[in-house]
Amino acid sequence: MKEIRFATEQDVGLILDFISKLAEYEKMSDQVIATKELLKEWIFDKKKAEVIFALNNGKEVGFALFFNNFSTFLGRAGIYLEDIFVLPEYRGKGFGTLMLKTLAKLTIERGLGRLEWCCLDWNTPSIKFYENIGAKQLKGWSIFRLDNSALKSLADN
Repeated sequence: MKEIRFATEQDVGLILDFISKLAEYEKMSDQVIATKELLKEWIFDKKKAEVIFALNNGKEVGFALFFNNFSTFLGRAGIYLEDIFVLPEYRGKGFGTLMLKTLAKLTIERGLGRLEWCCLDWNTPSIKFYENIGAKQLKGWSIFRLDNSALKSLADN
């Protein structure tokens, strides 16, 4: 049976495990510095993000981490999906769709303006999946990031 559940503080290790598996899939394992302590602090103590799990007969087979963003044009918050990941052996079985459907319902129930996320441009299977559920790829937009030394340099100068 497929179902969704929200993560609790006791799931911090499981969340970190899914993050590690996602990073491995994206060939970015060397960038993971998250710890159980950091995840507990930011997700559960400070409540800066939420996590849902997709379950197959009670076993967690996927996760999605999301938080609120804000659209000045809409004048309201939305949901930003930071990460979604389904274990390889459960892909193509509706778990990703179930998580996105749950997030779409949450967006509507909470009176939010939209649900959005980014996808690596080489991840063709995910792009096709997103397009098949009705998501539109935004053309003409690029993501910019300041982190590490660039962030410190800008802050200090």
